[in-house]
Amino acid sequence: MDTSVLDLPAPVAVRLRRPGWRDPRLLAGLAMVAASVALGSWAVRTAQATVPVYVARGALVPGESVGADRLSVVDVRLGTVDLDGYLSADEPLPEDAVVVRVVGDGELVPRSALGSRTDLDVRPVAVPVDVAPSDGVVVGSLVDLWFVPAAERVGQGEPSAQGDAQTPHALAEGLTVAQVDRPGGALAGTGATVVHVLVPGDQLPQVLAALASDGTLDVVAVPGTGG
Repeated sequence: MDTSVLDLPAPVAVRLRRPGWRDPRLLAGLAMVAASVALGSWAVRTAQATVPVYVARGALVPGESVGADRLSVVDVRLGTVDLDGYLSADEPLPEDAVVVRVVGDGELVPRSALGSRTDLDVRPVAVPVDVAPSDGVVVGSLVDLWFVPAAERVGQGEPSAQGDAQTPHALAEGLTVAQVDRPGGALAGTGATVVHVLVPGDQLPQVLAALASDGTLDVVAVPGTGG
């Protein structure tokens, strides 16, 4: 039986062409690499970028004018806090601005902590105290003001019949300490400490009356407010 050989075409080898600069796939790959590099560079720059802001140099208390001598400048990294609510050192300080609430030592100065004098309803009152106050009575801390009536006696050493009138009682609570004058040097053992407190207008009459009466005033620190 005869067999015939089929004449099949010889296979042709496929030649791989080197991609040219105009190849869409090559251009897309280069674009992705460039975008990744740019994104990484932007992330590094953003993480290292800082903004100068003001911090309090010592506690700032209501009624105090804000000047460069009471502030320091620190650099804060972007993204760590919302800096829109704080005073930026890149901007001039507000003119005639005063503190309307306590700003702690080293604290970023919030814009909301500043205002005008018309926003304040407190007056500083100097309170001399015979007994040295605790270490917690510092500028910016809160204190309660107590009145201790003088002991009145009649006859042969008998107490007067005033009952509760002789009992110490609170005059005002949660007053901000604006200044503390402690005697020093040779007067440390003899002079009285004077604590300047900010008294709201509606409590001012009773505090001034107590200062003018026959008795003594004492300041009691509110725990946790002297930091």
